[in-house]
Amino acid sequence: MFSKLALQSLLDRKGSVALAVLAMSVSIFIFLGVEHIRHQAKESFSRSVSGVDLIVGARTSRINLLMYSVFRIGSPTNNIHWDTYQSIADNSHVKWTIPISLGDSHKGYRVLGTSEDYFEYFSYGRQQSLVFSSGRKFENIFDVVLGSEVAEKLGYQIGDELILAHGIAATSFSLHKNRPFSVVGIIAATGTPVDQTLHVSLQAIEAIHSNWQQDTKTSGSDTLKAAREDITLQPKSITAIMLGLKSKVTTFRIHRAINNYADEPLMAILPGVALSELWQMMSLLENILLLVSTLVFIAACLGVCAMLLSSIRERNGEIQLLRVIGAPPYFLFFLIQLEALLITVLSCIIGGVFLALCLLLFRDYLVSDYGLYIEIKLLTQSSFYVFLALISASLLIAVIPSMGGYRQAKVN
Repeated sequence: MFSKLALQSLLDRKGSVALAVLAMSVSIFIFLGVEHIRHQAKESFSRSVSGVDLIVGARTSRINLLMYSVFRIGSPTNNIHWDTYQSIADNSHVKWTIPISLGDSHKGYRVLGTSEDYFEYFSYGRQQSLVFSSGRKFENIFDVVLGSEVAEKLGYQIGDELILAHGIAATSFSLHKNRPFSVVGIIAATGTPVDQTLHVSLQAIEAIHSNWQQDTKTSGSDTLKAAREDITLQPKSITAIMLGLKSKVTTFRIHRAINNYADEPLMAILPGVALSELWQMMSLLENILLLVSTLVFIAACLGVCAMLLSSIRERNGEIQLLRVIGAPPYFLFFLIQLEALLITVLSCIIGGVFLALCLLLFRDYLVSDYGLYIEIKLLTQSSFYVFLALISASLLIAVIPSMGGYRQAKVN
C-alpha cells in the first residue's frame, strides 16, 4: 500500500516527475560514463603487455616510448641500430628479446615488423600467450599475420593478399604495390593493440623498402624475386626492443647499463613504472571530470528536491486526508523519501541503459581512434557501489522536502 501510494502520487504529477527523471538520468549517465571509462581505460592499458621486464628505444620520454612501442600511439624520435640490438640480445642476463619495427600501415592499422620470438614470448593480461584463431605465424618474407580486429573489419581471410602503405596515415598514396603480402594467420582476440596490428617479419620490412621510391617499381621483377628468396635480409635499424631477463634481480643493472650505453643514446623503461607515471599525469584530468560529473548529479538532485518541495503545497488536500485516516506526520516524511528513491532508481536504470547503448555504438570508434577497449558490462561490484552512493546522496538531499512534508502534516 505504501509503495502504491507513492507511485500513484508520482503518476499524478507525471509532467514534472518526467522532467526530474530526465535531468537525473542525464546526470547519472555522465557520472557512470566517467567512472566506467576511467576504470576500463586503466584495465585496457594495464593488460596490454605483461611479462616484459624492460622496453628499450631511442632516448625520449618514458611515456612516449611506452605509447608507441606497446600501444602503437605516436612516433619514435629515432631508431636503434641493428648492431646495438645484437649487443643487447647477446647479454648473458637477457633471456629473450622481441625486436619491433614500426612505420608502415594498412588502411589506418599499424604494421609491426618483428621476429618469430614475438609469438612465443609476447604475453598480455595475466601472462596470457598469443593464440591463433586460424592459420600460423609468418615463415616466408611476404607473409602477414593479422590481429583479430583487422581481419574482422577489413574482411580478410587466410590466403588473401594485401598491400602495405608507407607511413601511418589512415589514407596513404605511398603504397608498396609491387610487393603484395599474403595472409597466413589471424590472432585470436586479445582486447589489446595486438588486435589492431598487422605483423610481418623484419626481413619483410627491409624488403619492401629496398630501392623503394614513392610506389615506383625501381627494382623490377628480378629484385622482387630475389627479395622473396632471400630470407637473410638484415635490418639496418629497428624501433624498439622488448626484453625478458633471466633474473628479476638484474633488472636495474641492465636498466642502468642501457641508459648509459656509449655507442648511441638509448632509454630503457620498466613498463609498470612508466604506466604509473602516465596515470599520475592523468589524475588531474580524472579528478576534474569526476568533480564535474558530481556537480551535475548534485544539481539534478536539487532539482528533484525543488520539485518535491513545491509539490507539498499542491498536496494539501492529500495531506489532510492522510491525517484524517490516522496517518502520523512521519508517514508523509517516509512517503516523500520513497518517491525520491523511486525517481533515483528509475533514473539509474535509464542512465545505465543509455550508457550501455552508447558504449555499444561507439566502442569501435574508441578502439580505432584511441586504442581503448571498453567493456559494456556495467553490473560490476564497483558500479554497485556507485549506484548505492548515488541513491544514498539523493535520499540525503530529499530530507529537505521530506521535513517540509512532515511539518505540513503536523500543522494539519
